Order: sequence, then structure tokens, then C-alpha cells
Amino acid sequence: MSTTTPEGPDLSERQDQTGHDPGEHPGDIPDDGLGDVVGEWLTLPDLAERVGVDFGRARRLVRDRHVVAVRQGENSVWQVPAAFVKDGEVIPTLRGTIVLLTDAGFKDHEIIRWLFEEEESLGLPPIEALRAGRRAEVRRVAQALF
Repeated sequence: MSTTTPEGPDLSERQDQTGHDPGEHPGDIPDDGLGDVVGEWLTLPDLAERVGVDFGRARRLVRDRHVVAVRQGENSVWQVPAAFVKDGEVIPTLRGTIVLLTDAGFKDHEIIRWLFEEEESLGLPPIEALRAGRRAEVRRVAQALF
């Protein structure tokens, strides 16, 4: 059973489920400019407010891989990119893409980077293509990573 810390969910169970080493936090990111690539971030309480759910449900969105979270900012709190939310809900097609990239061996910070950097074959970042309803194209590109 997951527990909660002041910073957000204890995602240790999720680490085991996603194949990450138990001693490693898949959301811990190196200082590689990911924050600049993404732009706006939401803490889990902000995510809950943005999509109109309680904090527990926001934690479950992370645990169930509807979104991926990384530790970000001065206090190293769990955050998700704001672009994962459109019209007051998490982009419905995001989860399948996250699962596909996880199966390809991507860690959470690598998934976020891939989603936000321009993909030549799409002509834009995959997250923008997902927001525009181009799920099939994004999944085709992601499958080619295997």
C-alpha cells in the first residue's frame, strides 16, 4: 500500500511495477535542463485542483501511469508537466504512450524529455501531437524506439 510524504506520494511500489531498481527513484532527474524543456510544472495538489479531483486521486493518476511525475524544484517535490492537462482533464491518450515508453525502458524523466522535445518525423513535440489528437502517429514513432 502506498504512503504519503509531505512532498507527495511514496511511489516505491510503482518503481517495482515499472521495472526500476528498488533503490532508485525513477522520478529523480539529473540537472539536465528538463525543467526548461517542459516549461510549466504542476505539483500534485495543483494537478488535483486543475483536474477537479482530490489529492488521493492525483496520486493515483501518477501511480497508475496516467501521468509521470518527477522530483523538481528547490524542495524536490513531485511535479508533472502542466501540458499533460487539457480542458480540465489529463490527456486521455497519454497513458498508453507512457506505458509504451516504459516498456521500451525509458525512465520517467526520459519519457518527459521525449514527449517535450521536437520529434522530426512529427514536426513538433509528441506532447503537442497528443494534445492535437494525433495519438496514432505518436504511438507509431514511439514503437519505432524498440
